[in-house]
Amino acid sequence: MNGEWRKVKSEKSKEKNEKLKVKNYLRLAFCLILGVYCSLTSCGIYSFTGVNTSVKSATVHLIVNQASIINPSLSGTLTEKLKDKIITGSPVSVIEKEGELDLSGTITNYSVSPVAASANETAALNRLSITIEIQCTNTKDDKLSWSETFTRFADFESSQDLSSVESKLVDEIADQLVDDIFNKALVNW
Repeated sequence: MNGEWRKVKSEKSKEKNEKLKVKNYLRLAFCLILGVYCSLTSCGIYSFTGVNTSVKSATVHLIVNQASIINPSLSGTLTEKLKDKIITGSPVSVIEKEGELDLSGTITNYSVSPVAASANETAALNRLSITIEIQCTNTKDDKLSWSETFTRFADFESSQDLSSVESKLVDEIADQLVDDIFNKALVNW
């Protein structure tokens, strides 16, 4: 009887030790995860996406179209895409007035030019180019304010009429321009 009791006590002791080991491992894992999280977020200005979160709000003004060729929807398209990118790609909220970031801009070029000549000396490809000047004022830190010109383009077959591919190309170019502006304004790697 005494031997059985010792055996049962020994088994219970082993079970208790195993449970303690598991609890200790879980505590250690929790502490490590908590430590890594705290060290990554302690400075409070960067997120895991690299977005500078030292600003909490942005104002995006209507991007004015002053190009020699006017695409009537381009101004609104660029403005709305930029607002959407800020809202979906960062914790920064877009407000109507007095944002900590103030973004304004002007479309300075909207042009189509030949890119590559074919054997009979006509253009095989045409290029739609859009250039935009953006001014970004950081009201929290003037050193982070800037003004820059961005240009993007898309090529299309010369056999295609611009009007048949224009909306698709403008959408593609606008996405690229907005990414460039967003990265310059909010991503500080």
